[in-house]
Amino acid sequence: MTSLKNGTTAARTEKRKKVAVIGLGYVGLPLAVRATERGYLVTGYDQDKQKIDHINKKVSPIEDRRLSEDLRQFPFQATADAKKALSDADIILICVPTPVDEMYHPDLGPVEAASRVTASHAKKGALVILESTVNPGVSEEIVRPIFEEAGFTVGKDIFISHCPERINPGDEKWTVKNIPRVVGSFDKTGLALSVAFYESIVDGEIRPMKSIREAEAVKIVENSFRDINIAFVNELARSFDVLDIDTKDVILGAATKPFSFMPHFPSCGVGGHCIPVDPYYLIERAKKSGFDHRFLKIAREINNSMPDYTVELLQDALNVVKLPLNGTKVVVLGLAYKANIDDIRESPSLRIIDRLRKHGAKVEVFDPHLPASSNKKTLEAALKGASGAILATDHREFIQGLTEELLKHSGLLVLIDGKNCLDKKIMKRSGVIYKGIGR
Repeated sequence: MTSLKNGTTAARTEKRKKVAVIGLGYVGLPLAVRATERGYLVTGYDQDKQKIDHINKKVSPIEDRRLSEDLRQFPFQATADAKKALSDADIILICVPTPVDEMYHPDLGPVEAASRVTASHAKKGALVILESTVNPGVSEEIVRPIFEEAGFTVGKDIFISHCPERINPGDEKWTVKNIPRVVGSFDKTGLALSVAFYESIVDGEIRPMKSIREAEAVKIVENSFRDINIAFVNELARSFDVLDIDTKDVILGAATKPFSFMPHFPSCGVGGHCIPVDPYYLIERAKKSGFDHRFLKIAREINNSMPDYTVELLQDALNVVKLPLNGTKVVVLGLAYKANIDDIRESPSLRIIDRLRKHGAKVEVFDPHLPASSNKKTLEAALKGASGAILATDHREFIQGLTEELLKHSGLLVLIDGKNCLDKKIMKRSGVIYKGIGR
């Protein structure tokens, strides 16, 4: 099938094709809206009836200005009826979570369940694309056998591909519309169909991979790369703290080198559904084949330790003013894992709050993007009466609102900047004991 990079020709050719999206979360919902925008007949399938109700009323269940606008302009039908969504779909996108359990073991249950539902209702000739992030081998070892057990012959009457999701919540520049994608499949026909589909909805490069296993490996490598580099600077931060060196200034200095350096910055922890999760999928799968990913495991240990380290910084700073953490009122500013969104998946804030409570602190929480989960309505109210504060999310409301004047009149004694996003000079002029991560 001939298609142009901007999707115009492919959209005209395939615009009446039916697309089903399984899982209407941070990955599936933007995809469903985008496919609708490009002329496909889209049905979304999800088990969350409240989410379905919102979507059918053209209300986005996700805080995202652009997505909200697009959903109003390009609505689609959402349903909890799998047969209705899947039975006549030409293209089925599986966009379900791939979490880890409390022991960091991968949980492929959602992928297995979605594959079984799809195999039960998909028509012959359908293209099934797994977007969920998985370790190399999942499509071959788990997904394909499910369809074969249902009577399908892969590459003949069902086509299975993998296009690892790429989504950056809150990013105004890089969206589902223009982020380049990679695609792998079990056969040439499935690969060609998949490339044509993504070229019709994405205004960016679509790179075909030589195998479906290669495509699975791409996303794991992307996020493991980030995890390792973040772990490196987090370790530097702890080292430079005892050496009285501002880690942020050092990284900005190193970033003046125009080649062979990519700046990453330390923080109170790594959040989101990708970086703190994906490396475990590779670690566990490689272990089954007899390989030990020591480097990845160390990176995970370092990054998982940062919420505890942040609480230690607060405890040490409170000791300076002769206050114990036990019984002291502490406010955590921010629940979301990143700035200006309402996503709390794997957020370090949750671990920080847990550790504070285990130490006996009187914890209060304020996040302007998650009012239902906050016990204070404003920044001023959150700071009132608190002796310590941990800024765990760099929301614009905090960066703009934590002024010298506000801090002087808040009564706050200690402020731990878990994102290194505040002006250190202004914070110190306010009279509070200010401490960043490695600065």
